[in-house]
Amino acid sequence: MRFGHTLALGCALLAQVVSAAPTLRCHYTYGGETHTVSQAQHSVAAGYAITPTPIGSYLLFRPLFEADTVKLYTYVDHPDGPVLLHQARYPYPAATRSRSRYGFTGEQRVYEPVRDSELVYWCEIAQ
Repeated sequence: MRFGHTLALGCALLAQVVSAAPTLRCHYTYGGETHTVSQAQHSVAAGYAITPTPIGSYLLFRPLFEADTVKLYTYVDHPDGPVLLHQARYPYPAATRSRSRYGFTGEQRVYEPVRDSELVYWCEIAQ
């Protein structure tokens, strides 16, 4: 019977640890609509499998939350393949401690050069 109590306590503690894991949340506005994309922390190798989030018809947004870095990429979805428009890198956790209105990135604006579309985004780390 004691094993059952120990197992239950262990599972409860594990659930608390898992729920307390940091999550990257990026809030973006495009075409008058606002959305949020969330991502748990992952290894560098796992980041290669993460596909970009399509935004509208022309843009792709790819946030990566690695052990020591947050990387943010914005691409144009070109017929010949994605073309990098904007790249940002923030050391984690040092640069991500900001609790300002627009998270640790501040409000960022990325412009697609051919169609004049604008992506506005900002990111935060949620515990």
